[in-house]
Amino acid sequence: MSQTESVAKKSAAKKTVAKKTVPAKESAEKKVNAAAAEATKPAKAPASSSKKKSGQAFPFTAIVGQEEMKLSLILNIIDPRIGGVLVMGHRGTGKSTTVRALAEVLPLIDRVAGDTYNRTVEQYIEMEGDRKGAAKIDPASVKLEKITVPVVDLPLGATEDRVCGTIDIEQALTSGVKAFEPGLLAQANRGFLYIDEVNLLDDHLVDVLLDVAASGKNVVEREGISIRHPARFVLVGSGNPEEGELRPQLLDRFGLHARIVTILDVAKRVDIVKRRREFDEDPDAFMKKYHREQLKLQKKIEQAKAILPEVTMDDKVLTDIAKLCMNLGIDGHRGELTITRTAHAHAAFMGDKQVTMKHVREISGLCLRHRLRKDPLETLDAGEKIERELAKVLGEAE
Repeated sequence: MSQTESVAKKSAAKKTVAKKTVPAKESAEKKVNAAAAEATKPAKAPASSSKKKSGQAFPFTAIVGQEEMKLSLILNIIDPRIGGVLVMGHRGTGKSTTVRALAEVLPLIDRVAGDTYNRTVEQYIEMEGDRKGAAKIDPASVKLEKITVPVVDLPLGATEDRVCGTIDIEQALTSGVKAFEPGLLAQANRGFLYIDEVNLLDDHLVDVLLDVAASGKNVVEREGISIRHPARFVLVGSGNPEEGELRPQLLDRFGLHARIVTILDVAKRVDIVKRRREFDEDPDAFMKKYHREQLKLQKKIEQAKAILPEVTMDDKVLTDIAKLCMNLGIDGHRGELTITRTAHAHAAFMGDKQVTMKHVREISGLCLRHRLRKDPLETLDAGEKIERELAKVLGEAE
């Protein structure tokens, strides 16, 4: 081989290496980019957990027993003016499960699109129109969207700022803008506010809830700056009476009182365990199993809400309700008002347009149980006492 040919071959080899080097570098960059793109993709769930869906609530219609609690919640959906539900009973009886399952059977509501406070058009125009220098808002220009009725949890350790919302004082002073960070009360507007272990709630939060429940508005005032927004919600509380009593002021604010006890029927207890295990193993399949019943209940609630304005009550029934409250020594007039509203909602739920004493009998215990005067020497159960006085009013007592 001549020297010229040797030099030519070496030169060709260098060119070949150079040509290969560039694509190799590009290839490395492509691999890095591909790896980065892959890293940004959501991680795939492992095959073993593909059946499970986090955050999915147990179906409302699959809950065994606890009819008082379920009826109380449904009646408050039909007429939120009833005033909420207090659910007290033994631990581990499904109180929290039932309340959180409520969201799936609630009908959809209209709100202003993207609105933090879940306001209606009327509420939006009223609140925004009150601002200084605000232009007049045309109701037709306001866009709406349908959302599920909010069910908001209020944790026991929540601060007042977390519940009511906070005002950014620094931004307000520097730029003159009222920067407000809404709290849980804003999220719960036109929905449900759920407090687990309500009997352990801090006193200052109890005072806040009492004020907001009475006015239907949340007012936040800091350093001379005031913000207000609508906060009408159905208050739902649960707890174990062995862990402490509720303050009388808060107790009286609840429209209904559902008492929950441990189920003593063996067949029902077995059914509870089987359903829960089935739900834990495959939530999606379990939800599909009860999907038809969920829709059926939702439709029944919507029909009840539609016919509620048409439901009437005779003066004879109203007189018997007043006599019942008088005989039981109920303080104030909230007892009669609550029974009247609840009986109307119950009649609508049953598809009736006329309230009878049959409807009253079925809900009187829920309305009056927590309003009876406490007598340490009383041995008769509150429910039995109400039933006995109701029999006297109706002339059924021997």
